[in-house]
Amino acid sequence: MSRVTLVTGGTRSGKSRFAEQLAEVYPGPRGYLATGQAGDAEMAERIERHRGRRGSDWVTVEEPLAVAEALSRIDGSYSVVLLDCVTLWLSNLMFSAPGGAPEALERVREFTGRFAGWTTPLVIVTSEVGMGIVPEHPLSRAYRDLAGEANQLIAAAADEVYATISGLPLKLK
Repeated sequence: MSRVTLVTGGTRSGKSRFAEQLAEVYPGPRGYLATGQAGDAEMAERIERHRGRRGSDWVTVEEPLAVAEALSRIDGSYSVVLLDCVTLWLSNLMFSAPGGAPEALERVREFTGRFAGWTTPLVIVTSEVGMGIVPEHPLSRAYRDLAGEANQLIAAAADEVYATISGLPLKLK
């Protein structure tokens, strides 16, 4: 059974950097499952910055939608896999899955249901998007609600959960 660690926090809270530190206690090669897509210049630069932090012991696998399937394919290939990040995955699913947010949440349930079958330790990054103001637009509220529900499902199934605030990790579970 895979050991699952969830790292959550707000924007620019240090969650990805902390998750990388957790994964770096494992020897290489390490897997990095990226859900983000370079849809614009700013996102492309962000992706390159993240890649630049990781050394040659990291192998990047890009998968914006079929995250559980990708993890099943690479299970056992690396000493650890870092999934960055759930909230980008959810955004991708909301706009591509015919069932929208309900289908995306079902995919999260399927994802957590596979934890017991994987052997590779897994570090998961997600964002806390519901700690600010209530969004004005219904689509934004639906996304906020989806992210909150998904984070709760993953946190419940994880072995350890950390929240990062201002670059400082706090162990919750």
